[in-house]
Amino acid sequence: MVSKRLSRLEGHRRKFMAIIDGTPECEMAVHYAGRRAKNSNGGLVLLFVIPEGDFQQWLGVEQIMRAEAQEEAEAIMAKAAQRVRDTIGIDPEIVIREGNATEQINQLVEEDRDIAILVLAASSTKEGPGPLVSAVAGRGATFPIPVTVLPDTLTGEEIDALA
Repeated sequence: MVSKRLSRLEGHRRKFMAIIDGTPECEMAVHYAGRRAKNSNGGLVLLFVIPEGDFQQWLGVEQIMRAEAQEEAEAIMAKAAQRVRDTIGIDPEIVIREGNATEQINQLVEEDRDIAILVLAASSTKEGPGPLVSAVAGRGATFPIPVTVLPDTLTGEEIDALA
């Protein structure tokens, strides 16, 4: 069941979401989403998902590994948010989750009904467009909001012109 989007109601604004996943193309998606948000007086949500299953150790070791992964995620997100502030001039919302990326994206979209568009960038490597693009656009995949997928061949100027 898809919850109604609230972004068009008074007191709400449309949010664009981009995923920070360490891939070269994620910076392109963040840039486009940030420009679209700024140009439409909307918001930008940056999501980082710590992969599940990396912490199956003894309890003490598991807690240390979780804390280290959280610290690393926070540092990555702080850097990404500062880049958005410096280059686009908006302050993004930062969300860090743990688990399966696709599940966490869906869960956040359900929780924050102002999120209206997910922005991803596809890789043109021989391995394919990337795990998120494949998961979201794969056969039988259903997604609760529109997804914009950028080709990784776009230049920064082309992204600015499109946004």
